[in-house]
Amino acid sequence: MTANQVRITLCRWIATFLGAGYSPKLPGTVGTAAAIPLFLLIRGLSLLWYLAVVCAISLAGVYTSSEMEKEWGKDPSRVVIDEVAGFLLALVSRPRKWQIILYAFVIFRALDIFKPPPVGTIDKKVEGGLGIMGDDLVAGGITALILGVVKFLVKG
Repeated sequence: MTANQVRITLCRWIATFLGAGYSPKLPGTVGTAAAIPLFLLIRGLSLLWYLAVVCAISLAGVYTSSEMEKEWGKDPSRVVIDEVAGFLLALVSRPRKWQIILYAFVIFRALDIFKPPPVGTIDKKVEGGLGIMGDDLVAGGITALILGVVKFLVKG
């Protein structure tokens, strides 16, 4: 195997989040669900380290999704690293209750599927790996804000 073949193989594994993106049905939803064990593994980190992991995944996602777009065409459904990074960002408050994780899952998937502005704007206007990752990171940020506002209102 050449160095380039190794690089492309690694890009495939990262972009599909260890193969979750190869799901024949609902690969984005499967990719989001596949992020839950990783979340459970890293949620005990400090906020700074948690964000560092999300940032590293996001940067790897920009590169690998851009590479896979060359091989598989524009915004391939097999690329789910964007859902992983976006969902981890949605869970930035690092909730312990499974209900909050479930609410975040539903809100994030709804934003990713229906793509209201600004999610849809980024999806349409930003090209390449940055566009693939960008809309999901914005959806994750919006989800985190919604969860934060609900938490504030419920406690208030």
